Amino acid sequence: MLGPFFSSSALTISALILINIAAVRCKIPTTLDGPFEPVTIPFDRSLRGNAVDLPDSDPRVRRRAKGFEPEQISVSLSSNYDSVWISWITGESQIGYNINPLDPKSVSSIVHYGKIREPVMHHEARGYSLVYNQLYPFDGLQNYTSGIIHHVRLTGLTASTIYYYRCGDPSIPAMSEIFSFKTMPVSGPRSYPGRIGIVGDLGLTYNMTTTISHLIGNKPDLVLLIGDITYANLYLTNGTSSDCYSCSFSQTPIHETYQLRWDYWGRFMQNLVSKVPIMVVEGNHEIEEQVQNQTFVAYSSRFAFPSKESGSLSTFYYSFNSGGIHFIMLGAYIAYNKTADQYKWLERNLANVDRSITPWLVAAWHPPWYSSYQAHYREAECMRVAMEELLYSYGVDIVFTGHVHAYERSNRVYNYALDPCGPVHITVGDGGNREKMATEHADEPGNCPEPWTTPDPYMGGFCATNFTSGPAAGKFCWDQQPDYSAFRESSFGHGILEVKNETWALWTWYRNQDSQSKTGDQIYIVRQPDRCPVPSKVTKGWFSAR
Repeated sequence: MLGPFFSSSALTISALILINIAAVRCKIPTTLDGPFEPVTIPFDRSLRGNAVDLPDSDPRVRRRAKGFEPEQISVSLSSNYDSVWISWITGESQIGYNINPLDPKSVSSIVHYGKIREPVMHHEARGYSLVYNQLYPFDGLQNYTSGIIHHVRLTGLTASTIYYYRCGDPSIPAMSEIFSFKTMPVSGPRSYPGRIGIVGDLGLTYNMTTTISHLIGNKPDLVLLIGDITYANLYLTNGTSSDCYSCSFSQTPIHETYQLRWDYWGRFMQNLVSKVPIMVVEGNHEIEEQVQNQTFVAYSSRFAFPSKESGSLSTFYYSFNSGGIHFIMLGAYIAYNKTADQYKWLERNLANVDRSITPWLVAAWHPPWYSSYQAHYREAECMRVAMEELLYSYGVDIVFTGHVHAYERSNRVYNYALDPCGPVHITVGDGGNREKMATEHADEPGNCPEPWTTPDPYMGGFCATNFTSGPAAGKFCWDQQPDYSAFRESSFGHGILEVKNETWALWTWYRNQDSQSKTGDQIYIVRQPDRCPVPSKVTKGWFSAR
């Protein structure tokens, strides 16, 4: 037994040495060098353009499927490597005053799959289907009914393996072409996906298409979308749109949406997400109110979530493993206080994380807790007050958020104080949506909002008060870039996370205006489990799962 153990340890030490050499040679900073002095990159005003939506005439968003052929095909993960979800839509959606919903039972939900690309694949899985409606109880507003949405879970898969699949209903016949995906690595401290793409606040603009093109060029193995998906709620039901709904349509009896934008988005994204798993979490643009006070119906219907597999009762929060990383996706627009189901689920989930198997703990939700921009400043303060201590006590390493349409990376922080054991908060709400970029900072003269203007009514009560300690004590805003803010820049782009081993991960942010080889921000995020111990749950023999 000494031989294999010594060999693995030697490999880990060698890898760590190589990473350190690379960091020195390339001058990539590490969080061990921090905390860093705050840096702001001046805003390039020439970048304001191009945040224009793709029209419905664009061939990339038009429906090409015939009859009940599958379209808008996507892959998402289950809670572990041995299972994935395949989702797609058949049949045509309808929008108008007299809609006739399709019968979801009229078309079967079947996936044929296998490890060999061949016309007849030997494994079959069946799932379920549904149709959702977006209905408005007001004269003059058009209603919407979706095509038939299918979700099928494949189980018993082998880790780090390419699978080929076709989806649809072979009895019609209406089957898709052959697609492929690669399963995640087995969970373990030396087992990680190559590249994880992180994006937020996408929409469907020309700038967003650049974001996705660059993301595809970086060849991700997994994509996280941190809320605000299609921005269908910037439209009236007749297809009229605005960069600012409340500015242009303040007299509408309800906040309308144009649900066809969801179909356009699904068609555009299929080229990526039919091959690379995508995991999403809700944002405020997914609220989409309709009859009987229903909300988030399109979001909850169109995507498959590993909620049940991870012990959650909601599409708003869930968890999953990707190699040695445990991801926790949290909901900001559902109850999160200590008596709420979400909080109790989070307590159970964190208590069951075995850091000897998944050393990295990464959390994601839509609105940031640590943002120095004027837009949405301290808007999620109630959520931070309710949940930060719990996440900190279990040693969350990285937090990804969106919402603010810019990029910002924090120093390690907890409760607004620099803390070597706090997580690094990274805001990537810069995917390219039509509301354009956030460019003003709350610490600049005249930009500090009135405290009473900051809460979001969908996120709970009022919790943001003046700071009681630190450099901003007695104030609601800092008068300079906060010390927790290490780097900020108003540019569209995306990020790539590459976990190297159980303690080192490389984070890179790419700007849309640059070539794909040029980085806008880059840092090694280094865990220090000896310095920052966390509650331990040890499962013997992680390697036995291989």
